[in-house]
Amino acid sequence: MSEESTPPPTPAPPAASSYSKEQIDKKLISGLLGILLGGLGVHKFYLGYTKEGIIQIVITILTCGIGSVLGLIEGILYLTKSDAEFVSTYVVGRKGWF
Repeated sequence: MSEESTPPPTPAPPAASSYSKEQIDKKLISGLLGILLGGLGVHKFYLGYTKEGIIQIVITILTCGIGSVLGLIEGILYLTKSDAEFVSTYVVGRKGWF
């Protein structure tokens, strides 16, 4: 009689209501900044990621603007995440890239 061990369940992120309105508002603003000004890293600076913002600017300059696609992708990712997932990943968890 062998028992299969199952991994423990992954805890769900806290409900969006447990976060402040300011934290949730960062999702829309940073998403739009990423889409519109992503090559300049403005969305990174808005979230408090200074080092990542500078890296984004350097990438955009070195690739003659092609690196700005990263900002566009990040902006779309920010807007497609749920409020709770965005806040727990980028505001509370401080994940700098994707």
